[in-house]
Amino acid sequence: MNRTVAGAGITSALGDFCYETTTVILPGFLAALGVPAAMLGIIEGVADAFAAFTKMVSGYLADRLGHRKVLVLVGYGLTPAGQVLIAIASGWPLLLLGRIVSWFGKGLRGPLRDAIVIQAVSPETRGRAFGFHRTADTVGAVLGPLLGVVLLGWAKGLHWLGATGPFRLAIWASVIPGALAVFAFLTLVKDPQQSANPALRLFSSLRALPPRFRRYLDAVGVFGLGDFSHSMLILAATTLLANRLGTIEAAQVGGLLYVWRNVVQVMLSYPVGAAADRIGHLPLLIAGYVLGALTAVLMALAFWWHVTSVPLLAVIFFIAGLYVAVQEALESTVASEMVQPDTLTISYGALGTVNGVTKFVSSALVGTVWTAVSPTCAFVLAASLMATGTFALARMKSSA
Repeated sequence: MNRTVAGAGITSALGDFCYETTTVILPGFLAALGVPAAMLGIIEGVADAFAAFTKMVSGYLADRLGHRKVLVLVGYGLTPAGQVLIAIASGWPLLLLGRIVSWFGKGLRGPLRDAIVIQAVSPETRGRAFGFHRTADTVGAVLGPLLGVVLLGWAKGLHWLGATGPFRLAIWASVIPGALAVFAFLTLVKDPQQSANPALRLFSSLRALPPRFRRYLDAVGVFGLGDFSHSMLILAATTLLANRLGTIEAAQVGGLLYVWRNVVQVMLSYPVGAAADRIGHLPLLIAGYVLGALTAVLMALAFWWHVTSVPLLAVIFFIAGLYVAVQEALESTVASEMVQPDTLTISYGALGTVNGVTKFVSSALVGTVWTAVSPTCAFVLAASLMATGTFALARMKSSA
């Protein structure tokens, strides 16, 4: 623990408070606007794709220009700007633009912030440092959705707001912590002095990455093809419960289930990182990937059996929280073991790009299959792809 790790955690908590408020209520907001499920998958997927390509470029620019902190600050500033666009939207085009702006900022800051954190600690404590950071990060992901759910419940009685008014109010409220995140990173985080490298070339740097790391990216990418945005989990819960509870109440319960998923992640991120420091990061990441595939299988069964039990859905969200805790704490630390320190930032950019591009494909694919065929088929397809990526990662361990 040091000032940089703590400052990055506080900043991430505030940033997640901002955009996760929208994540939890976006499915209900789209339903109130009459936007179909396929469009949610496309919106989330396109936003993830923008974030992915931005991660690659941000890592390259930071290494070339030597100004990581400035780029991170710009990234955090774009998140509340995107929230404003979503708050005033009356249809999917402006929703898409707002989500792209927010996710562009997320992509810009992510790899650079992670590189700053990992260079602020010793190799022996990376798992714990990232576990702490992801814990703090997810505290915001708990408080933001809670704010959204509470405001929805309070504002639904204000009939003058209209059907979409409660959703807009929650999104406007989320802008405040987004602005505070910029201030926190500016004042608390110190970036180690980094020299500019104007001769650096993007594609030649990517080609020079170690073969083992490129195989790792392949496995992460195949898993990512099934690793849909968890907005789809919220939509799934809302859809299963809507006939029994009504749209607003089902959206509230779906949001609370997502909060529960985030609480699980808060509780387990640091223990996961500490355990990985002792037993190895790659074996634990493989176990997390297995849980990811299981999440998709269980959600497919929930639609097959028309589950409307909130406790049973809570079990699925618990497993989702556990696998995300493992994935987010360890994907970066596993990558750091395969590359040299001078290529760490661009390596994180490559990892983020692979994750974002595949999540775009996955979210769009799951949403499209959901609408064109059935949600059961959509989650079965996701589970199959995630299982294939898990197998590829396990083969890497056996050949090490």
